[in-house]
Amino acid sequence: MKTIKVGKNISIGNNKFCFIGGPCVIENEDIIFKTAEFLKNITEKIQIPFIFKASYDKANRSSIDSFRGVGLKKGMEIFSKLKKKFDIPVLTDVHCISQVSEVSSIVDIIQIPAFLCRQTDLIISAAKTGLPINVKKGQFISPYQVKNIIDKILSVDNDNILITERGTSFGYNNLVVDFRSLPIMENFGYPVIFDGTHSVQQPGGLGKSSGGDRQFVAPLCRAAMAVGCQGIFLEIHPQPDKALSDGPNMLSFQQVEPLLKSLKEIEQIKNG
Repeated sequence: MKTIKVGKNISIGNNKFCFIGGPCVIENEDIIFKTAEFLKNITEKIQIPFIFKASYDKANRSSIDSFRGVGLKKGMEIFSKLKKKFDIPVLTDVHCISQVSEVSSIVDIIQIPAFLCRQTDLIISAAKTGLPINVKKGQFISPYQVKNIIDKILSVDNDNILITERGTSFGYNNLVVDFRSLPIMENFGYPVIFDGTHSVQQPGGLGKSSGGDRQFVAPLCRAAMAVGCQGIFLEIHPQPDKALSDGPNMLSFQQVEPLLKSLKEIEQIKNG
């Protein structure tokens, strides 16, 4: 399996899981810094490599009235300050080609959202930066189709590829996780990440916003670690029930440490 280098000293793909986490969207600088500091302290305590995640713009919202974020310019300013203050790598997503250049000058991993995982021009534009590219597997494609996405990135000589499983559409407003997808996708030779919080999302389930059921995040993450993955992706918020995006499936601060400790224990058992 290809090992992906991120930031100064993180390697993904060495059978020691990394943690990607943060709020769904940048609501304000205070929440971002508070969450980053909390997660950095927890991951250093447990000794888990940590990559911070948040979105500056959530373009795939259910409603025109939904909060989207602080925008590209303000988002990059916040990420720049965050990296300088906490010395942690940052992942964020892009939704159109025009965002790629500015985002790539600041972040360490560019993410392709699940709904855009087949957008060839966007994927190639992101891949041309040479940065690691994390592609969320669309809810509407099979794990076997991910090979086509990988080939698009490889076509511009970038083999810094991560694939993230985030559930598959099962009827209306519901997702399920087929854990066969993890070994299927790992067989393509690149690290696979499991997104525990989006996997319990109920897309559009609240009419003008998505619902979710966070009680299932922990068991799904433990199952993914047992089956085999190279990282866990979780969205975390100090007050999920007051969050402006994806609150129903995000975890609170209090839920993070027990879950990460249990995942670390599974990793240690697997690695002997």
